[in-house]
Amino acid sequence: MSALEGRVAVVTGAGRGLGAEIARALAGERAMVAIADLDLERARALAGTLEREGGRCAAWKLDVRSEESAETCVAEVRQRYGKLDILVNNAAVDYTLPLGELSVAQWDAVIATNLRGPFLLSKFAGAVMERQGGGHIVNIASTASRRAWPNACAYHASKWGLLGLTHALHAELRPRRIKVSAVIAGGMRTPFLLDRFPDIDPGVLQDPAHVAAAVKFILTQPDETVIPEIMVLPMRETSWP
Repeated sequence: MSALEGRVAVVTGAGRGLGAEIARALAGERAMVAIADLDLERARALAGTLEREGGRCAAWKLDVRSEESAETCVAEVRQRYGKLDILVNNAAVDYTLPLGELSVAQWDAVIATNLRGPFLLSKFAGAVMERQGGGHIVNIASTASRRAWPNACAYHASKWGLLGLTHALHAELRPRRIKVSAVIAGGMRTPFLLDRFPDIDPGVLQDPAHVAAAVKFILTQPDETVIPEIMVLPMRETSWP
């Protein structure tokens, strides 16, 4: 029996890319996966694929920037399955622009998605987890949370903030039997990079399934053990020394 069998997970931004691979990895371990995405049709398509592969999945429309949407998603998942064991905060956006060209609206969109979103989902999911006696929150960070490069100030601010939020919640929620972990991922072969940087060499990036495997590893630790942070890097990509 898998350590994740029967557990209920919400994965945000799960319609494609890393989120889809995380959903696939958890479904493959017999977890019940809520595939939450702003694009409901994309979420439904993935849920259908994973169910045909033997998974137990359902799609939810989720705007992580919205307090109402976040609260509703958590409440509906708990109502449908009776509990919520795992939250993976994966949804993220970026605008690759220098400071002078980055609009206030673009800054706000990055911070709202990459930092406010994980706060909102953690707040509502954490309350459910506390009432049921425990759970696990995994935040998908980035090497952008540890170093900086030009033309990404909003993304860096959001991911440095997310790493700080993760460690703060790790300290705060441990006494309530809620684990909180950060996955610091290097570059992956996902639309998040490939759509914005068409000239990038995919060979220097890693398969997102490998990062999803690290998420699964974190989630399958014994109850007495928590991994607060893990870094997963491609061998050839240099966003981290």
